[in-house]
Amino acid sequence: MPSQYRCTIYGIVAVLIWSAVLHLVRIVSEDFGAIGGAALVYTYSAIFLVSFLGIPTINKLPKKYILIGGALFVSYELCLSLSLGFSNSREQSTQVLIVNYLWPTFTVLGAIISKQNKANLMLLVPGCLLAFIGICFVVSDNITTLFNGVVANVSSNPIAFVLAFFGAIIWAVYCNVTKSLSGGQNAVTLFFIFTALTLWSKWYLLNAGFTYNFSFKSVFILLLAGGGMALGYGLWNKAIISGNMIILAAISYFTPVFSGIFAAVILNVELTSGFWIGVTSVTFGSLLCWQSTRLYNHSNTQVQTVLDNTE
Repeated sequence: MPSQYRCTIYGIVAVLIWSAVLHLVRIVSEDFGAIGGAALVYTYSAIFLVSFLGIPTINKLPKKYILIGGALFVSYELCLSLSLGFSNSREQSTQVLIVNYLWPTFTVLGAIISKQNKANLMLLVPGCLLAFIGICFVVSDNITTLFNGVVANVSSNPIAFVLAFFGAIIWAVYCNVTKSLSGGQNAVTLFFIFTALTLWSKWYLLNAGFTYNFSFKSVFILLLAGGGMALGYGLWNKAIISGNMIILAAISYFTPVFSGIFAAVILNVELTSGFWIGVTSVTFGSLLCWQSTRLYNHSNTQVQTVLDNTE
C-alpha cells in the first residue's frame, strides 16, 4: 500500500479513536475524580508517548513554540478534560463534548481574521450559523423549547459549558499559530508532560483527592483512555506529515457524528432527536466553513491561471 494511503488511513483511525476515547475520560473522572482522573489519563499518555517517540530535545525546539504552543496546548487539554469531568451526568458530558467541536468553525474564522486565509462569504456565513444553531439544539435537548432549554442547561452547570466553549477557541488559535511557530518540529510528547504536571499541581494545591475506586475495570478503562489518547495523537502526527490532507480535513469534520455514536455505545446514554439534529447541523456548518476557504482559493487560482495564459 502506498505510503500516502497508509498514512491517510492512520489519520482516519486517529479521528475514530478520539471520538471514542474522550467518553472513556468521562468514565475515568467518575472513578477517580475530575482532576485526579484527568491527571492519571495524561500521565499515562505521556508515559506512552515517551516510550514510543522518546522525549524531544528541547534545545532543538523554537522557544516561542515551547512557550506559546505549549501554553495553548495545555490550556486546551485542561479545558477539555475538566469540562467532561465537571459535567453533571454522562448525557451532559456528551453535550459538552459537542460544544468543544466548534473548534473547526473557530479555526476557519481565526485564519480569516489573522489574514492567513480568505473565504467565500456565501458559504462562510451560513456555515457559522448552522454550527451555532446546531450547538443550541444539542445543549437544549428539546426542539420545542430551544432558547429556554439552552439557558436552563447551561445555567445548571456553567463551568462545564464555559470550559468547553473556551477550549474550542483555544484549540482554534493553536491550530492557526502552531505551524509557523513549530518550524516543522513536533513537541506533542513534551506538551503531554506539561499537561500532566499542571494537572498534578492543580490536584495537589486544591487537595482534590481520589475517590479510590481502584478496580480491574477502572484501571483497564484508565489504560484504554490514556493509551488511546496517546495513540490518536501519534497516528495523527504521521497522517498530517504524509497523508492526504483534503481527505483528513473532511473526515475530521464528521467527528461530532462519530462522537455521538460512541457516546450511545460507551456511555449507554439515550440521545434525543434534537441532539442528532444539532450534531448534523454542527457537522455540515463546519464543512461549509471549510469549503468556503477552499472554493475561494480555488477560484483565485483559476483566475490567476487565466491571467497568466493571456500574457
